[in-house]
Amino acid sequence: MASKKAKIRMAQDCVLAVDLGGTKLAVALVNSHGKVMTRKSVQVDGSSARAPVKQIVALARELVGSKSLRGEVAAAGVAVPGLVRRDGTVWAPNLRGWKKMPLARRLKIALGVNVVVESDRNAAVLGEVWRGAARGKDDAVVLMLGTGIGAGILSGGRLVRGAHELSGCAGWMVVTDEPALKEQCLGQLESLAAGPAIALAAQKELARGKGGLLEKIQTEAITAYDVAEAARRGDRVGIEVYREAGRILGYGVANLVSLLDPEIVVIGGGLAGASDLFLDALRVAMKERAQPIAAKKVKVTVSRLAGDANLLGGAWAAIEGSRRKLKNG
Repeated sequence: MASKKAKIRMAQDCVLAVDLGGTKLAVALVNSHGKVMTRKSVQVDGSSARAPVKQIVALARELVGSKSLRGEVAAAGVAVPGLVRRDGTVWAPNLRGWKKMPLARRLKIALGVNVVVESDRNAAVLGEVWRGAARGKDDAVVLMLGTGIGAGILSGGRLVRGAHELSGCAGWMVVTDEPALKEQCLGQLESLAAGPAIALAAQKELARGKGGLLEKIQTEAITAYDVAEAARRGDRVGIEVYREAGRILGYGVANLVSLLDPEIVVIGGGLAGASDLFLDALRVAMKERAQPIAAKKVKVTVSRLAGDANLLGGAWAAIEGSRRKLKNG
């Protein structure tokens, strides 16, 4: 059995990290070096507003083997799929009833430790700067590509939050003067180049009579993953759709590079797994449209964290929050 001193050292060296998505929840214990020591993942229970909170509490207690986390971990950090207001409440449109969820307060009461909550895009850039492709950088952008498109932005070593905590809504960037389906509710870039847009583009090409491997799948059921698999097998529709998505994303990245002058842009999110199909087109388009000096100096690369950027970003936020609390007494 560990001694009391050893237990205190372990608590000071360990935080609880939570990555809450619209469909998946991951909870882990992470040490101060960024090593994930143990983790649990489940599907998010969306039956009520309180259900995901209860899941986080249950998984946290299971990982540490105690009802209270006080003395077991230094703090907890949570990444959420939405907006974290300055009063600590969360708006998450993909979670039922999360218009003004007081998540940090509820978790602090239930778990007995300080809790820091960040948006998933902010957590992603913190994770990449701490342990990922942007490690040690002070000026970095992480572009999260999946069902939606968002950006975590670090400038001069500080998160860029905006006046209303809305900075990083990269899916709303305008990249063409042509109207796009759903751009009024999703934003233009997201409506043209996110996962659902890629699937829709392939469906439209099939409807125009372009054959190929995707013909074997029911048109309405085609996903961005299916399009990627077909492209890797030489399917022209899949190849062209991803190349066009890369070009459009390149225009979006050009805007980010010209405006923010980052050292690095990291491509993350679910679509990062298909980066082999669009990254070259993205880089070419970015260099064509971005401020020339910034375009030459910036590095555009893909996340190496295999989906753990949010989790590690939550851990970093918890560690920093704990350090500030100790410093301020």
